Formats: sequence, C-alpha cells, structure tokens
Amino acid sequence: MNDSTTATARMFSSDNAAGASPEIVEAVVRAATGQASPYGADDVTAGVRRRLGEIFERDVDVLIVSTGSAANALGLAALTPPWGSVLCHRDSHINNDECGAPEFYTSGAKLVALGGHDARIDPAELRAAVRHKAGDVHSVEPSVVSVTQATETGAVYTPEELRALGSTVQEAGLRLHMDGARFAGAVAALGATPAELTWRAGVDLLSFGATKNGTMTAEAIVVFDRSLTAELSFRAKRAGQLASKMRFHAAQLEAYLTDDLWLRNAAHANAMAARLQEGLKAVPGVDLLGSAEANILFCRLPQQVTEGLLADGYVFYHDRWEPGVVRFVASFATTAQDIDGLLDAVRRHAA
Repeated sequence: MNDSTTATARMFSSDNAAGASPEIVEAVVRAATGQASPYGADDVTAGVRRRLGEIFERDVDVLIVSTGSAANALGLAALTPPWGSVLCHRDSHINNDECGAPEFYTSGAKLVALGGHDARIDPAELRAAVRHKAGDVHSVEPSVVSVTQATETGAVYTPEELRALGSTVQEAGLRLHMDGARFAGAVAALGATPAELTWRAGVDLLSFGATKNGTMTAEAIVVFDRSLTAELSFRAKRAGQLASKMRFHAAQLEAYLTDDLWLRNAAHANAMAARLQEGLKAVPGVDLLGSAEANILFCRLPQQVTEGLLADGYVFYHDRWEPGVVRFVASFATTAQDIDGLLDAVRRHAA
C-alpha cells in the first residue's frame, strides 16, 4: 500500500473527502464533447428533471446548483420573508456550518434553534415554536421549518415522524424544507420511498444532496410546490448558481441517478458505518453515542486511543463537541479493509 492509498484508508473526517464514482467521471468526460444549449436548456438537464420526477412519483421542478449551502440558502430564501424565522435543530448544518448563508440569502430571516435527541427536532418543542409570538410585529414571524435527513448525528426521521412534524407545520400555516445532504443514506437505511420521505409528509422543497455520495460539484433543489420555481430561478441566477455549461453538473446527476447508483453508494456507506459500530462495541473503554443509522458514528474514546489514532495518521473530528467525543464518517469509497484497519488500531491503542 503506497502513502497515498494509506492516507485515503485512514480518512474518516467527512464523506466530502471521498472522490467521485467512476460512472460520474465518465459522464463528465462524455459531456465535454460536442455542443449543447447553455444555462440548463440542454437535453441532459431536462433528463435529470424527468428522472427525479420518476423517483419522487410526481411532477417536480429542479434547479441544479454547485453546493449544498447554495441549495439550502436559496431554498429557504424562497420560503421565508426577511422578517420570518426558520425553525431548525440546534445541531443542523444551516445553524452551525454555513457561515450565515441562510440569513444572508433571506435578507435577514432569523434561525431559531430547537432541541431534540439525535439532532431530530423534538415534536413538542416544535408545536410550541410554530405558535410563539406568531403575528407579533415586535418579533420575527415563524415561517418555515427545516429538517435534516439524515441528521448531523447519522440518525434518520421515519416516515411517521416526518408526517407528524409535517402535520404541525401545515396546521400552523408554515412551510417545510428538508436539508437532504445525506438524503440517499436515509432512503437506503429506511427502505422507504423518496416520496414517503418528502412531499407525502408535507415537504415543500428538498435540497437533494449528491456531492457527499459520489458526484463532484452537483446538488439539486427539488421543488414540490412549483409555485416557488419562478422566484427560485431568479434567486439562483442572482446568486451565481445558474451555470452557463450546466450540462457538466447535469451529467453528474444523470449518472448518479442511473441504475440506482445513488442508492447503492449510500447503502455501502451505511454498511461500512454499521461495520465500524459493531466492531467498536467489543472494545473496552469505547462508549458508542447513538446509533449509526446512516453513515456517521459518534463515540467517546479514551484519550490514549484518540492520540494513538492521530499519531497513526488517522483523520477524524475529535474534541469538537466535548472532550473525548469523536466522529467517524464512512463514504461510498470506504472499504471493509479500511474499517477493519481502523478497528485494529483502536484495539491496539485501547490495550
């Protein structure tokens, strides 16, 4: 194993660290030949829209963008007035990891952070929050709820949980946004249909993630409430997210959705996280935190284990949340050998 391969095998910080699926790279190469209409008027982009309509079992509009942060921020901007509030979990990506992009693109809407186990919004907290100071001009107006599927801890919302939240949102007259950066992982974990996990539960707009699961530079905003599409189109252009050579983004998504590559990649990543979880259960001194329902695993390691892994060249987040807590993330590119190597190292340092 050469140095480059060794480094790759020891990378567990993020699924963003993985490369791209070969099928997607090949699709980009094919898109580089010939000519096509610009700004999303090409056949490949139209084909992606049709395919997503098939996957979600209804007509949808699709805006392809280059980052998940753009998908989230632009989507929330179309759902929220500047005097509105976005109700989200305190551990959500929009709350902690997007440098204020939602606030910027909404022209000042406020994020209101809620609690809940495993980064899932607590239903009781949500029921109170959707009514809190509603109609009071001295406060921000509750406007949209944003849920993350799968969550930042690797947990997933079941269809029943989503329907319950969606019912609360609908009764209060709010809108429902889903950050689906790891949406494929949730679908693969639950065996539910994409429709059951989105619009049938009341979701108006989905940030359909792909970069963490095999594409290079392609994400999509899937619009179920198509009355939002015109505004979203202008916002995307104004934000620099209407690519002139959109076919290169679209080609990635076309390959991603062909022959269920998106689900196969996600199922593999989930399986690798489950393999790690099962192995860590038997290591003395390791405390698993939650369960790896998708491809993320949190645990508490003895300090000597963390230090030993870092000295071995393993890359992962540690002490970011609290002392001793680490996060391991598997990807579509993680192998069983990678997981077994990490487990061997943990056992060695724990001993």
